Amino acid sequence: MNNLQLTNSLTNKKEIFNPINKDKVSLYACGPTVYDNPHVGNARALVVFDLLFRILIELYGEKKVTYVRNITDIDDKIIEAAKRKKIDISDLTKSVTEKFHKDCKILFCLNPTKEPKATDHVEGMINMTKELIEKNAAYEKEGHVFFAVTSFKKYGKLSNKNPDDLKAGARVEVSKLKNDPLDFVLWKPSNNNDPGWESPWGKGRPGWHLECSVMSEKYLGKNFDIHGGGLDLIFPHHENEIAQSCVYNGTDKFANYWVHNGFVTMNKEKMSKSLGNITTIEDATKKYSGQVVRLSLLSAQYKQPLDWNNELLTEQSKTLDKWYSMYSSELSEKTPDCFNDLLDDMNTPLYISKLHELFQQSQNGNKDKKKEFNKACRLIGLFNESAEKRAEYKKSKAKISEDNILSKIKDREEAKKTGNYKLADQIRDDLNKEGIDIKDEKGKTTWNYK
Repeated sequence: MNNLQLTNSLTNKKEIFNPINKDKVSLYACGPTVYDNPHVGNARALVVFDLLFRILIELYGEKKVTYVRNITDIDDKIIEAAKRKKIDISDLTKSVTEKFHKDCKILFCLNPTKEPKATDHVEGMINMTKELIEKNAAYEKEGHVFFAVTSFKKYGKLSNKNPDDLKAGARVEVSKLKNDPLDFVLWKPSNNNDPGWESPWGKGRPGWHLECSVMSEKYLGKNFDIHGGGLDLIFPHHENEIAQSCVYNGTDKFANYWVHNGFVTMNKEKMSKSLGNITTIEDATKKYSGQVVRLSLLSAQYKQPLDWNNELLTEQSKTLDKWYSMYSSELSEKTPDCFNDLLDDMNTPLYISKLHELFQQSQNGNKDKKKEFNKACRLIGLFNESAEKRAEYKKSKAKISEDNILSKIKDREEAKKTGNYKLADQIRDDLNKEGIDIKDEKGKTTWNYK
């Protein structure tokens, strides 16, 4: 396979990716709303689209790919969080954005080409809203401006939802100000205490959906290649983006390909702040390195749900420990054959299975396969730190000194000699809790940091 294939949510089919312009490949992914620290569910989208960015770079070259990932720094959730925490909104968005960038580095995500902030593009949002009113696709009531969904005949195509059914659906926010239950906010008024900008409709702020439409068009144009995000964004966010952008631009298309990652679950239930079942990226990386978290997030195909648990993380940690024994700075000059698996709708499970095969061949002394293995690991964002740095990291996470480790291993050996296997097992378990893994092989006990 030489062509990238992606499942297009717009058609619900796997399609060959044909960029509009091979010299200007474009990717937009919805970034964070910076009201609270990112969790592992957010991290999956971050890693998935970082992977897609890496694939596009490998195919077309770094200078020919533009990856835009926005920052939503004005939103009702942000306002509410700032009030709840009794801090200034700008202080909240600044601190959460900094934390987000820190998490990106921990997960070894490449910097996007552009990272626009919503608050820097409000003028463009006002202009789009004015134009939509002039096109009779939007209307103003009491300082609110609503998009008229009936002005876009293809509404519901992305989410495969019938507008008539949606009108009766409980998920649709109904307001007495709306002409139609499906109409959504482009602009809303702000009271004196909330952030706002002067507009033809009074002091107010943009609707969430409008923000991405304006920022994506500014940096990628009216029609671009790929728009991505989590599965939960298909409706209403991405559906609304398509409607307002197509009407505004007078086009049939917004993005040609829509790519959506599946949910991260805990006990088979979607991870979300509203359910209170989240694990932040910071929490996840207290015990496991960013590489382990990244590999765990890539262990399932991006469209499928991924259940987050200690067993998954422990397994991937052991895998990385094993792989690092073949770490090298020498890389193959050619693209590894297994790259074709990534071209097949980012099939990371199959790709990872090929990495295991390459590792085994490397271990058997094949120098070319070792170079290929190291190149293949780096293609998905692994091996971004040396074996020495990884060893130092693992040592820093251990809660026990090396002298104490050796002392406890000696005590364990004495316990085994006297037949006190219960004590020996207890010492092993205690060391495990301290971040130390021990193995008994050929009459010898070896240990390493987990």
